[in-house]
Amino acid sequence: MGIDESAERGIGSPPIHSASQFPERPIVTQRPASRPARPHFSSGPCAKRPGWSPAALSDALVGRSHRSGPGKKKLAEVIDRTRAILGIPDDYRIGIVPASDTGAVEMALWSLLGARGVDMLAWESFGKGWVTDVAKQLKLEDVRIFESDYGLLPDLDPVDTDRDVVFTWNGTTSGVRLPDADWIADDRKGLTICDATSAAFAMVLPWDKLDVVTWSWQKVLGGEGAHGMLVLSPRAVERLESYTPAWPMPKIFRMTKGGKLIDGIFKGETINTPSMLCVEDAIDSLRWAEEIGGLEGMIARSSRNLEIVEDWVLRTEWADFLPSDPATRSSTSICVMLSDACPLTGEARDTAPKRLSGLLDKEGVAYDINGYRDAPPGLRLWGGATVDPEDMEALMPWLDWAYAEIAS
Repeated sequence: MGIDESAERGIGSPPIHSASQFPERPIVTQRPASRPARPHFSSGPCAKRPGWSPAALSDALVGRSHRSGPGKKKLAEVIDRTRAILGIPDDYRIGIVPASDTGAVEMALWSLLGARGVDMLAWESFGKGWVTDVAKQLKLEDVRIFESDYGLLPDLDPVDTDRDVVFTWNGTTSGVRLPDADWIADDRKGLTICDATSAAFAMVLPWDKLDVVTWSWQKVLGGEGAHGMLVLSPRAVERLESYTPAWPMPKIFRMTKGGKLIDGIFKGETINTPSMLCVEDAIDSLRWAEEIGGLEGMIARSSRNLEIVEDWVLRTEWADFLPSDPATRSSTSICVMLSDACPLTGEARDTAPKRLSGLLDKEGVAYDINGYRDAPPGLRLWGGATVDPEDMEALMPWLDWAYAEIAS
């Protein structure tokens, strides 16, 4: 679906609830009989893959150098399996970098920006953080900012891909994702820099439209934190080798030496020392992804989790989605809020999500589902592939029960 068609469908239009939309059903006043087998719905770090135990790390190369032959082989395995599952083109470089997705994005911003004007897109907390970095830390002069409120996408028509463009694919804190990349020109002159940390392995990423893509293992793969992934297109590599930023470059960000790409970074020779336990965990997650059908299987599980929540919202008068347009609704960071039809008002309304999530946490039914601190009050349910749809299904009656408890 193109952007113009999305506009006709009303991206960002407010949700409409009518009385006939809600079939009559009794208010849940007793604790539901069944519980999620794994109550891990946190949006990061996220649920481990089904069946995971510490035994999955038994082959970790602990006590050995990551620069040893076996160490490099482990790191290269992460890169190779990642390329195969995501369908990353052979001429794109894939690197394991420090400091999670944040470190990967910062490496790209500090190393690549400044050669052209840049368009910054933001519709949630992390995207707004990248705006701050570019405008206030790098202090680039030619910066255009396209922002929107939580739940909405900014107007993408004025974005100029002959300039560099920085954006998130999926808004982790707003539950809003891009419906497509039709707005990115095939013959663009600028670079597209995409923070895809809550999209990779759960959504289709059009690699021909993306020049820099970042994510971390701790999201859809359910891996451990502190390590980021950085993918560079040939155009991004060309920029690195032909442009030197005006500012000093910290060692941890340096990807070139003598005007040439440090090729070893993209063959498993990491800039800093990685945790070989985390590396082994990432390999375990990637093997599991292959077992369930690769990217297609991962997307199917995440999409099913969203379908379950969509069905529940449709039947629930007091709840609605933060993103109103289904085309922009995330299947990983699923954000819901109190609807206009909800009778709660004032402080009771504002504090309801926190009280509801706290109650479910105490019951051991759902951990860490309160909305992000900077987002409008609401709930955020992680629906990535490592969450079993059966657990998402089991959670829905508990949401109704908890609401009845706090609203009584």
